Amino acid sequence: MKAIASILILIFCNADLFAQFYLRGEIKDESGKMLSNVKIMLRSTGYIYYSGSSGGFGIMSARMVDSVSLSLDGYQSGTVQLLSNNYGHIVLKLLSSGSVQKKRLVSFTRDMNVAERLRWSLGGETYSSLLENDFINAKKFSGTGFAISIDKASYSNVRRFINMNSTVPPDAVRIEEMLNYFSFGYDKPVRNEVFSFDSHYTSCPWNKVNQLLFLKVCARQVNLELVPPSNLVFLIDISESMDMPNRLPLLKSAFKLLVENLRDKDTISIVVYGSTVGVWMQPTSGKEKLKIQKAIEDLFPQGATAGASGIETAYRLAKNNFIKGGNNRVILATDGDFNVGQTSDEDLEKMISQQRQSGIYLTCLGVGMGNYKDSKLEVLAKKGNGNFAYLDDEKEAEKVMVKELTQTLYAVADDAYLNISFNPEFVEKYRLIGFDNKVNAIADSSSELQGGEIGSGHTLLSVIEITPRVNKASSDQRAINNVLANITLNYKDPQDSTRHAATYICPATFKELKSIDKTYQFASSIIMFASLLKKSKYFNNISWKETIILANESYNEADPLQKEFIDLLEKARKIYGKAKRKN
Repeated sequence: MKAIASILILIFCNADLFAQFYLRGEIKDESGKMLSNVKIMLRSTGYIYYSGSSGGFGIMSARMVDSVSLSLDGYQSGTVQLLSNNYGHIVLKLLSSGSVQKKRLVSFTRDMNVAERLRWSLGGETYSSLLENDFINAKKFSGTGFAISIDKASYSNVRRFINMNSTVPPDAVRIEEMLNYFSFGYDKPVRNEVFSFDSHYTSCPWNKVNQLLFLKVCARQVNLELVPPSNLVFLIDISESMDMPNRLPLLKSAFKLLVENLRDKDTISIVVYGSTVGVWMQPTSGKEKLKIQKAIEDLFPQGATAGASGIETAYRLAKNNFIKGGNNRVILATDGDFNVGQTSDEDLEKMISQQRQSGIYLTCLGVGMGNYKDSKLEVLAKKGNGNFAYLDDEKEAEKVMVKELTQTLYAVADDAYLNISFNPEFVEKYRLIGFDNKVNAIADSSSELQGGEIGSGHTLLSVIEITPRVNKASSDQRAINNVLANITLNYKDPQDSTRHAATYICPATFKELKSIDKTYQFASSIIMFASLLKKSKYFNNISWKETIILANESYNEADPLQKEFIDLLEKARKIYGKAKRKN
């Protein structure tokens, strides 16, 4: 009954978007068993729907007589005609035993390298298997590159585990995201530049033989009043797995906070997926805040998770309302537990890569625990020309949707990646900290560097560990060649295919860590914390005690997030101390 109720709500919410004809019916197999999650494509529009948990469906159409195509794994696909004044009784036939679609999984498993299937899982949660960057010989390979983005999901997810008094899955720890969760100051780019640069060459607190290069990049901050109108499609998971306080209710709070910051010229739509997939709220002006908030509040969980179909529907709606020169974006909010349709990371990657060309950005908001699919949301965000955040509580929702709104929703650069070329006169070996590759990406010889989206006012801090070369050059020669590294940041302007480059020279001017801004000491403690969680082989000589001391000596007492980090460190020390004693 709840499935029928949810379908009726979708129908009435869209009554003025479509014409007044209703195509209703039920789908079952030859034995009379009702079939849920049957994919139903309305031929006249191309929109995708799914049958509910009781096999029933209800679809609005502009035609009195319309056709639908039906498909479900293990059953024969087909097309039938439906009349609006008749209740349809549709029977799907099982495929013969020799034709059941099982080879897809067998072929998929056989063709994949074993390493590609590596996953660290905890209670159904999945994370992409990562391989830490190693030291590179600067004389042989002087340059390295990495994509830059505004993703910060790893830190709030790690915080969730520790607050649950649990150890953290090592692959859930992405050091660059944990580092850039915090504010390290903002340096406004000069004149019409898109980026500003700053660097510090200093000592390494976890390895006295080595040194650190801190590189800070700040993106131009846009004036929100001058930003072009936005076409935002909220794509919200309302499946049964979202029926927990830290899932759908948390997302409702997050979206209602976002609505408060909408402008009259912005347009909002809502697509839902669960017992069915459809448009919950048609395109609405940002000035109608009460209407939008009521539509959000009326959401309730029901049915399976047809995530791939929901994504296709949301992109179709975004394209139909595309604003040329505007900010066109789908905001996907889910626990990532896609159990209907295209569910593998590889399938989702192919699908979202095709949508990337449309000029529509993608923001992913992850919630939940136990079945949270970090690996899927990470793939979608990175391949969908977008960003990724994890909401573990309402404070985090406010941080992402209010305080960092412009970073989250307004891009100043696309496909951005940074290249560093080291001077082998000063550098013997170097290692990029964080920005670790997936094991399957490394195994694929066709892989190439793909840049990220940079939001307005974003600050990126990257860190490279360096083994210095014992240089016998004269002091005069050192003065002439006082260049540690050359930086090139490649990017595109939003909605523009022209590629640009910004350059910067890192001087080989060394200062001890204790003598530079405490911000960088605090950043070092975050790296040490993350590396202890990962059990990194490059941090075997450090302890929780050393990490806590460095953090306490350098954190900003006026910054609540940095104060919270100190408490988190203490909790983690106790958790990992107990685990060590247990072992």
